[in-house]
Amino acid sequence: MALTKNPNVLKWIDEMTALTKPDKVVWIDGSKAQLDALTEEAISTGEMKRLNEDKFPGCLYHRTKPNDVARVEDRTFICSRKKENAGPTNNWMDPKEMYAMLTPMYDGVMKGRTMYVIPYSMGPIGSPIAKVGVELTDSIYVVLNMNIMTRMGEQAFKNLPDDSNDFVRGLHSKADVDPEKRYIVQFPEDNTIWSINSAYGGNVLLGKKCFALRIASYQGWKEGWMAEHMLILGVKKPDGDIKYVAAAFPSACGKTNLAMLIPPAVYKEAGYEVFTVGDDIAWMKPGPDGRLYAINPENGFFGVAPGTNAKSNFNALECTKKNAIFTNVAINLDDNTVWWEGLDKNPPENAEEWKGAKVNGKEFTAQMGADGKPQKLAHPNSRFTAPAENCPCLSSEFNNPQGVPISAIIFGGRRASTTPLVYQSFDWNHGTYVGSAVSSETTAAATGAVGVLRHDPMAMKPFIGYNVGDYWQHWLDMGKTLGDKAPKIFNVNWFHQDADGNFIWPGFGDNMRVLDWIIKRCEGKVDATETAIGYLPKPEDINVTGIEDEVTPAIMDQLLEVNKDLWTKEVAEMRRYYAEDIEAKGGNVPAELKAQLDNIEKRLG
Repeated sequence: MALTKNPNVLKWIDEMTALTKPDKVVWIDGSKAQLDALTEEAISTGEMKRLNEDKFPGCLYHRTKPNDVARVEDRTFICSRKKENAGPTNNWMDPKEMYAMLTPMYDGVMKGRTMYVIPYSMGPIGSPIAKVGVELTDSIYVVLNMNIMTRMGEQAFKNLPDDSNDFVRGLHSKADVDPEKRYIVQFPEDNTIWSINSAYGGNVLLGKKCFALRIASYQGWKEGWMAEHMLILGVKKPDGDIKYVAAAFPSACGKTNLAMLIPPAVYKEAGYEVFTVGDDIAWMKPGPDGRLYAINPENGFFGVAPGTNAKSNFNALECTKKNAIFTNVAINLDDNTVWWEGLDKNPPENAEEWKGAKVNGKEFTAQMGADGKPQKLAHPNSRFTAPAENCPCLSSEFNNPQGVPISAIIFGGRRASTTPLVYQSFDWNHGTYVGSAVSSETTAAATGAVGVLRHDPMAMKPFIGYNVGDYWQHWLDMGKTLGDKAPKIFNVNWFHQDADGNFIWPGFGDNMRVLDWIIKRCEGKVDATETAIGYLPKPEDINVTGIEDEVTPAIMDQLLEVNKDLWTKEVAEMRRYYAEDIEAKGGNVPAELKAQLDNIEKRLG
């Protein structure tokens, strides 16, 4: 039975039902009884497997096909009506051509299957920043994951007026999971996402990157707000005041670790606490008082399992202990629990690796695979989907419909040198330049070529739903809107190395020491040194109590160095990037960003 009277929703569902021809249509109301029944059905067909109820209550296991284990950027399209609106960072096809190509693939694709109608809200029910989506899918896996990741079911329609057309239409079919016919397509002007021939989370949980970043970034551009690939955290100081920070990092730069940071002893004892609002996505809108307010549009965490352990991220591991879904990790057959590389140093002997083969885990991981690397029990991109409410450090403001006021925005990347531990931009426009320059150096594991710069503006490169040049201009325009209420913008680099390639900053919980300086800068409580690239901390203002042996004054000097030669090269590389990677490929770099480059060059002398 339909859960809404909205004629726009009903008309679209009728059209998609006529196209895909499912045997039946089930509306997902979000009730426990319905979800329990779907879980039992998925277990009976082998789509899902129940884990040890004593150790992992309510947890499920799922494996995808080996050809379907990650987001597929080469199969992901932004189909705007004009090619220039997709810009140089996106694959583009004319929407008419894309619809013409995909429609026959969807024709009758759900025959013999059930179509599940999933209404969901991105953001708290009743939030002025939230938006509604409806995903149609033939996958119970999608239903159960969307229940964790969003506010799903009948409640979602509270955020959609009865006559509104402002909802995102998501159509997904796993079809034959054929990689040659796999497409993840966003039609920004139509508020529509079509996904076919994948069953992997990042391609099929359409509320996540597809809606919350690609479509929402376009909506934010048109409507005067921001959808960003950012964590949101709150730092509670000993006096009880809480300051909120949003931060963007490319992958493998410690985003989830920072979002769930546990402060070092010197801060804990003084009464500091860190609270998680979000680990991946921030929607930010000016509030009635003119400040920038952020919500986490999601309701759960879709985290990479390998490397997550009690030491690297205790809070993330705790999130997975109940009502979570694990995908493509290994199973310990002795007690029906899960395992992955980096969880501990003891692979289970009696195991099922991620593709389903029974192996002796210790012998298996000691052998070399066809690629010459040690074999993995869990896929390197294996995942957990965990409810946010499981997080031990979840912010009490997590469900606040108004969001939280953002004092600072932080950018960061993985750089062996050049970029200091932390610096503050001179103003919002300079900070926008800093965001546009976000980049990481490749590690040997990635490509074989070490130290090659990968540009990832605002850590949004795969997720900007329109032209990157217009996106940068939108940032500049937001600065004008916010004026003196705009958050201060910072850049951090936890990955500084010495001549032998060793990291010289301890990272993890000790990043609290940098957050502390950032917040003091926002409050005007600490001075800084003006340099060619921005405001740097005075060495004595980074609290190193408890790590003095590791971070000596000489190391701190290295961490805060602004090397003129390296920065001259950095400016030259940014000029090349703007010209060759953006403008030559149909992007328009705002004049203001080029002026920022000129200014840095002048200050470098």
